[in-house]
Amino acid sequence: MEKYQKTYRKLIAKQFNQDFKSAIEIVELPLRQPAPNQILIKNKFAGINSGFDTLLCQGKVPYVNLTPPFDLGVEAVGEVVGVGHEISDFHIGDAVVTTIRGGGYREYQTINGNLAIKVRQATPEVLTLMPTGISALVALEKVGEMTTNEVVLVTAAAGGTGHIAVQLAKLAGNHVIGTCGSQQKAELLKKLGCDRIINYRTENLDQILKTEYPKGINLVFDCVGKQIFDTCVANLAIGGRLVVVGFIAEYGKIREEVTQPRLYHQLFWKAASVRGFLMPLYQEYAAEARDRLLNLFYSGQLKVAVDPTQFNGIESIPNAVKYLLDGQNCGKVVVRF
Repeated sequence: MEKYQKTYRKLIAKQFNQDFKSAIEIVELPLRQPAPNQILIKNKFAGINSGFDTLLCQGKVPYVNLTPPFDLGVEAVGEVVGVGHEISDFHIGDAVVTTIRGGGYREYQTINGNLAIKVRQATPEVLTLMPTGISALVALEKVGEMTTNEVVLVTAAAGGTGHIAVQLAKLAGNHVIGTCGSQQKAELLKKLGCDRIINYRTENLDQILKTEYPKGINLVFDCVGKQIFDTCVANLAIGGRLVVVGFIAEYGKIREEVTQPRLYHQLFWKAASVRGFLMPLYQEYAAEARDRLLNLFYSGQLKVAVDPTQFNGIESIPNAVKYLLDGQNCGKVVVRF
């Protein structure tokens, strides 16, 4: 362990609040030696998950019943700087990824050795594959029942999860439509081999789908919600599946009340379905998905886009959360320590 390091800082939610910035504070704590079965990790990069962060700070994540103060941040990649004497499979200097709720937005973390995954290098690219890429793969295959030669639509396709979903759908041999909101994002999607890129700010999504895809969409991977969700449901093919991966259009906002005919009027006549996806409920598939993604990445079959905007240090996290919520990102947003 680094001898000179006595304390470390982390970001916590001190109270529930609609607004992430108002909910949080940075605290400084003494750095403890790892217990016999623990390792001490110096975080190098943490992934930003604005939707989850915002909902947590509002107390709106039903499966975690938290009382403030609590820790924030999920995925991190770093370097092992301390090892308990019962640990044999990790050594000082090893690069590791962790995906523990509360383990991300902090400079150091001390955890049980079995909770870390050894990787080749502590890079933000690897961080994007876990758990973001894992979510994309499991949502498409297990919930969306993705096959081949289908029309797959990915919303927020240039985002951290979306840009991985686009490539996985292409690798499976599908025709992929990606929606995005800027020219810069459209350029990224072109590089990733997206077949039809729709900039919803300059083009009418509903009109394009009805005109160019009259038979409808077989599989939708939706991270956005609101009107985009409605449009996607209306354009599902016979037997089409829409997977709800998130609804970033509503995070941090007052929930919208909708008055319209019930969903089954649209689904029934097409034998179509809308399915929710939540990674914690699909954990049994995570290890296999992780190994497959790392292989695809290391063999050059999968590209990882990390947003070029630099966010440095704990203090920059609120700005990074806002940047992602505002939809400014191209790829995965990370903060570096």
